[in-house]
Amino acid sequence: MNDLLIEATKNFVKEQLKHAEGGHDWFHTERVFKTAKKISEKEQVDSLVVQLAALLHDIADPKFHDGDEEIGPKTAQEFLASQDLDPVRTDHVTNIIRYMSFKNSLDKSQPKFSSLELQVVQDADRLDAIGAIGIARTFNYGGFKNRPMYDPNIEPNLNMSKEEYKKSNAPTINHFYEKLLLLKDKINTDTGRELAEERHQFMLDYLEQFYKEWDT
Repeated sequence: MNDLLIEATKNFVKEQLKHAEGGHDWFHTERVFKTAKKISEKEQVDSLVVQLAALLHDIADPKFHDGDEEIGPKTAQEFLASQDLDPVRTDHVTNIIRYMSFKNSLDKSQPKFSSLELQVVQDADRLDAIGAIGIARTFNYGGFKNRPMYDPNIEPNLNMSKEEYKKSNAPTINHFYEKLLLLKDKINTDTGRELAEERHQFMLDYLEQFYKEWDT
């Protein structure tokens, strides 16, 4: 039963994301899914909830839907209801999708939800935002939004509110300091932290080379 549900969810997500921006497409979802499964092997979690949340976490990213933060959870909930998943698990998956994003950590007034399952999926998603893949995704999205790669005259904003983060059009390099380099210390699980170390260092090495070439 669970295998059939996972397969149906994969097919649903592939269809929903077939025209998605390259950094938030099916391949991103697939990587998060595989990493979440790897992390969950060493955690006491509901594996089905982890797998479903990983597959559905970007089903309707707010940044591509006029900032609507409920369309993703709503789409996931409707799909899971159509698959007759029990209400407790459905609500759990929906809340993971609603609360796991980085931008929500910037809003101190927002109600919080957490669970070990959320932490696993959150780690998997954050790991895909750093390292070589993270760099590629960051520049892909910056190009998608027609943002400059770098402007030495525009300093990173290290104290952004959630709304400032959502509205930012800063150069792509600034995003390293405003998000990517912060993620290593926000990882929840031991396995996630082990995976984050190498990816974090790769970004530091990349930035050193970037500035060297920029100033040549």
